[in-house]
Amino acid sequence: MKFSRQVNRKSIEGKRHPDRDRQFHYIESQLRKAERLGQPAISVDYKKKELVGSFRNGGSDYRPEGGPIRVNTHDFPTKAGGKVTPYVVFCMVLNMAWVSVGISCDTSKFAVNAIRRWMREICRVYYPECTDLWITADSGGSNGARVRLWKLELQKPADEFGIRIHVYHYPPGTSKYNKVEHKCNCRISANWRGTPPTDHETILRRIAAATTEAGRPKIKCALDRRNSKRGIKVTDKELESLNIKGHSFHLDWNYTVSPRF
Repeated sequence: MKFSRQVNRKSIEGKRHPDRDRQFHYIESQLRKAERLGQPAISVDYKKKELVGSFRNGGSDYRPEGGPIRVNTHDFPTKAGGKVTPYVVFCMVLNMAWVSVGISCDTSKFAVNAIRRWMREICRVYYPECTDLWITADSGGSNGARVRLWKLELQKPADEFGIRIHVYHYPPGTSKYNKVEHKCNCRISANWRGTPPTDHETILRRIAAATTEAGRPKIKCALDRRNSKRGIKVTDKELESLNIKGHSFHLDWNYTVSPRF
């Protein structure tokens, strides 16, 4: 009767922002400009939080027959040794990534610190004469377009390294098109499948063993032990002190943070 078992397919987009397609075209033109100028362009995003401990991790891995790894029956947070929050910085030109594994909250301060560490560990090696940095990010979360603390923290590496930081946000509801999602995050998930995140060392080792598309160099990662507090308020005076300028097209999604000194 031509019936078969089929999974659900995500295809109903819902209401679209009127400037959705124009924003995608604008982002693509700016990324091409960065590549043409020989400047770095990165895509950033969080990976889902993981409980640290002897918990089940989805997927399977090769093991001796009849010898599966035994883990806790229930994934209760009370039995966990805390949580980790991986923040991924993916360089689209180099096809390389830096992952900061945080042990506290997913705040803007932690996100920008991950970008700062990428600049020190990778950018300085491959782009020693870097003057500009292009960043693409989602519109929500701690690196969202409306988050004041995100913009305040971005001003610090702009001043520290003396570079202009150009930020471009994907329209709301389009995070699945973020390049870091399907070029890096999925490969990290595939590499640590079936391995319980028993401790920080195991998590770092499995992330570092992953490779990006086409088997490029290993993803570099490090643990960020800083305590990122939630609820930090940014005053109007602090926001006015920033050297930030919106672009001619959708200044709320596209803006440049320049050094103040």
